[in-house]
Formats: sequence, C-alpha cells, structure tokens
Amino acid sequence: MPELPEVETIKKALEQNLLDQTLSAVEVLNPKLRFKVPTKELKALVDHKIISIRRRSKYLLLDFSNALTLIIHLGMTGRLLLDGKSYKHDHVILTFKSGQRLTYNDVRKFGLIDICQSGDLDNHKLIKNLGIEPLESKFTKANLKEIFSNKSKSIKLAIMDANLVVGVGNIYASESLFESKISPLRQASSLKEFEIENLRKAIIKTLKAALKAGGSTLKDFKHLSGDSGYFQHSFLVYDREGQACKNCKKAIIRIKQQGRSTFYCTNCQK
Repeated sequence: MPELPEVETIKKALEQNLLDQTLSAVEVLNPKLRFKVPTKELKALVDHKIISIRRRSKYLLLDFSNALTLIIHLGMTGRLLLDGKSYKHDHVILTFKSGQRLTYNDVRKFGLIDICQSGDLDNHKLIKNLGIEPLESKFTKANLKEIFSNKSKSIKLAIMDANLVVGVGNIYASESLFESKISPLRQASSLKEFEIENLRKAIIKTLKAALKAGGSTLKDFKHLSGDSGYFQHSFLVYDREGQACKNCKKAIIRIKQQGRSTFYCTNCQK
C-alpha cells in the first residue's frame, strides 16, 4: 500500500500536470471500489478547474473551482495514470480540456473515490479522525508525549495508528524505530522524553529520505509516469530478515505485530 512518501510524490506529479486544468469529461467504467463511485456527483466537476491539490494522510485531495473536493485513496493496488492508455481494471477516467487524461486503475478494488464540499472536508468521515502529520509543525515532542502518555500499545503500533500519527506505515515505522534505537515492542507510554525526540527526528528523517528517493516500490506501487521509487535500496532493517545489521552485524529478525511484519535488531533496539 502506498504510504505518505509515495502519495506525496504522486501529489507533486499531479500538481505539475493538472493544476489549473479544466475538466471536460468524466467516465466511470466500473463503480465498484471499496465504496461505490459517486458517478452523478463526479459529473458536477465537469467544466470546472482544479485550483489546488493537497494530501492529508494517504488521501489525495483535488480542490475544484466550484468548491467541491475530489478525494482519492489508492488502497492496496490503486494507481493513477497519465499516459493516456487503457488497461484492464481501469475504473474512472477524467479528461481535461488540455487533452490530459487521468485514469484511476485498481486491480483489487480496495481504493476509493469520493467527493464533498470543500468547506466540509474536515468533517468528512474519512478525514475527521486523522492524527497529526509528521512533516508539519504540530509534529512536536510535546504533542507526541501527550499522544503516547496513556497508550499501552507498542510504540510501533502507536506510530502506525492513523488516529494518532498519519503516514508512518509499516516500512517507515520499522526504519524509524531502528534509526532511533527503540525496540518496536516497547510500550508507547514507556518512552522517555529524549527517546520521543529521537523518534520524532528519525520519522522526519526517514520520510524525507523516502520522498527524495521517490518512495519505495514494493509490489504494485508505481508513479504516474510508470517509474519506480527506489528507497527500498536504502532499507536498514525492513525486509532484511537474517541479514547482518548495518550497525552491529547481528542478524535482523522478523516478528509479527497485529499481522504485520516487523523487522528489527535485538542488539541495537533494546
């Protein structure tokens, strides 16, 4: 599933290609996604211009000039394509007066497309309970201390909980905890202030490095151009089970936490 760096990379590509473009047609080929695609509401965007493109957590937000916002979540296998070609599993095609064509393609249909009044976005059911953004000013030691203070869950699960912190998915959680030398098994409320600050810095550093690399390409993720991200070539622990730790040479281990794989070094992350 695309995480924050991958979605942010797509957002920037959309800005470069579609900002200020006017929509001329909407075609819904298959409305069956996680929720049924609101075909009638989408057609209300025709003849209106994209005035802003944003990201909130893993959601892409396209604001139109008629005060409506298009919400896109890629789910597990969703892709946005600008190549103008047709593929199996295309669901929605947005055509612009410039000739550009944006296609939403999704093999497993776990993604979603929705629409709402731009002024009501913060109250939308998908948006209203989201936690703080790790690359914004509210991501402070004080706020993290408050968030973790009464959490009995493990720190890895806490930073992956989108109601607490958004965008730190499984890959970047493992990498950030290794960077900050914190065991993924530690109870969130047990972290000392200096550990919270080290983790805060590690999350920011890891996400920025992934952004610079264009994200991580695992399984289905690709950019709008069809190119791959390459942060996976820089993994310190993720997907390195049995390989030597890059700090101490002890073998990286893999465990399961709520059904997700966690990779870490038992020597460096005590």
